[in-house]
Amino acid sequence: MPHNPELVHILQEAIRQSPEHRLTFAEFMHEVLYHPLHGYYTSQETPLGPQGDFVTSSHLGHDFGALLAVQFEEMWHRLERPNPFYLVEMGAGQGLVAADVLTHLDKHYPECFSALVDQIVEKSEALQETQRDYLKPWQDRVTWTTLEAIADGSVTGCFFSNELVDALPVHLVQHTEAGLQEIYVTTENPGPLFAETIGPLSSQALTEYFAFSGVDLSRPEYPSEYRTEVHLAALDWIKTVAAKLHRGYVLTIDYGYPADRYYGRARSQGTLQCYYQHAHHNDPYQHVGHQDITVHVNFTGLEHQGERWGLKTIGSTQQAMFLMALGLGDRLNALAAIQETDTATLNLAIQRRDKLHQLINPMGVGNFIVLIQAKNLDPQGEALKGLAIPPLI
Repeated sequence: MPHNPELVHILQEAIRQSPEHRLTFAEFMHEVLYHPLHGYYTSQETPLGPQGDFVTSSHLGHDFGALLAVQFEEMWHRLERPNPFYLVEMGAGQGLVAADVLTHLDKHYPECFSALVDQIVEKSEALQETQRDYLKPWQDRVTWTTLEAIADGSVTGCFFSNELVDALPVHLVQHTEAGLQEIYVTTENPGPLFAETIGPLSSQALTEYFAFSGVDLSRPEYPSEYRTEVHLAALDWIKTVAAKLHRGYVLTIDYGYPADRYYGRARSQGTLQCYYQHAHHNDPYQHVGHQDITVHVNFTGLEHQGERWGLKTIGSTQQAMFLMALGLGDRLNALAAIQETDTATLNLAIQRRDKLHQLINPMGVGNFIVLIQAKNLDPQGEALKGLAIPPLI
């Protein structure tokens, strides 16, 4: 698919109008993904799911949301059953997780369900439309808001995201003989639509970020032209979330690493990936407006920033371990016990078993990191089922 011509024009004009005729990569990535009319996530084309460019855990059946509901209900108990109990989902995709969480709570935990206030934070008006349509059965239970509209210290409950942080804009930097420098996006005429140039850092915060994460790129083991990402937007995001939370949890699921692995010398070209029609590559200047751009998450940065603003890290684990601890193994055992001779029933059981295995596949989403942070909890409130060692099956 060619570039979105309107978005290309907007970006090129922004480059021409900027004082040094360039944009930081973070500015470029923000426009490509979130421009109000032409961004990848904000245009009228919904890019998620099997018919889009990628799938998430929520597309692998109803079990992912149901198991999350088990964790949310326990959080409600650990918070001494508050009413209202806020569940704020940030970046809800098509609304699949929200629907599965609400369905499971309504059926199995009616007291928690009756206390629940489900809020969705979603920038994309197009995705909001999709969510509102999909969540019509719960229209009296779900509301849409923005982080800015949530008052500081007003939420008792849980802020939740699944594959959100990886799509927050990042700066690109490179280790050079002159020290750390930043990679900018420019345009050439004649020439390619977009090109990269290198120059001084746009902000001192980029240097401070590495010290904050316990990383020193000036050490001799780092190769020349070592290139990587800086997640300033992710730090701003977790700071904002921490401010909104009065008491409760922040549950973040995404792909990423702790800083010592993220910024290992062998990962010399960073983690940036683009997704287009279920294929991935590392050229963000292709299919502008029609492809996803993501990076892995520096979970050390989220933990340190959370601690700075009042969030205590109570645990992190792999998604596979998290879901097994919440009962995914029991679901697999129940499927294995099916003795039906009806072919259709057996085929459905096999399909569901395959999707459950995909949720814990260590080569896929099973290797995602689940980070749980908390605020204003006593020690008992930190003992969560999803962070326990799961039983063997």
